[in-house]
Amino acid sequence: MSKEHNTEAEFEHSISLCRDIFLTKMKDYGTAWRILRTTAITDQIYIKAQRIRSIDDKGTQKVEEGVKPEYIGIVNYSVMALIQLELGTGDNLELRPEEGERLYNKYIYAARDLMLNKNHDYGEAWRNMRISSLTDIILMKLLRIKQIEDNKGKTYISEGLDANYYDIINYAIFALIRLEYENS
Repeated sequence: MSKEHNTEAEFEHSISLCRDIFLTKMKDYGTAWRILRTTAITDQIYIKAQRIRSIDDKGTQKVEEGVKPEYIGIVNYSVMALIQLELGTGDNLELRPEEGERLYNKYIYAARDLMLNKNHDYGEAWRNMRISSLTDIILMKLLRIKQIEDNKGKTYISEGLDANYYDIINYAIFALIRLEYENS
């Protein structure tokens, strides 16, 4: 891969795709997702990642939705999980559209900033990874999250729930970048 990449611009493009879908669905459904506990959101992300892996393993799919929408869903559900970690699932489930967008941007840009810092240190190693490996790492992170959730959030040495959700966002966006720009 000798082609020059602008990771930050590619990341911004992917964020824009994800945010547009998140905001459009908020127009359709409001913030019904606010009823979900983070454990349910984790399971929703798991279903999406498992579908991607299943399609990859089988080489075919019966539902004609590609894997890109699944990665977008993984990003958006991960942001929802981070919002839920902050706000909880109290009585006030509605968010004004501006507040939903503000919170979305808060977490998606925190993920981006983390990616830029890690990308500096790792030298864009993710560009040489298989997309299937990115999916497997997402699944591993989800299993870690489930274990932390089962332990009531307690960890001894490991990062917490939020760090794992941030990593999932970044791995899913890496996959979106690879799918979008790999053949261009």
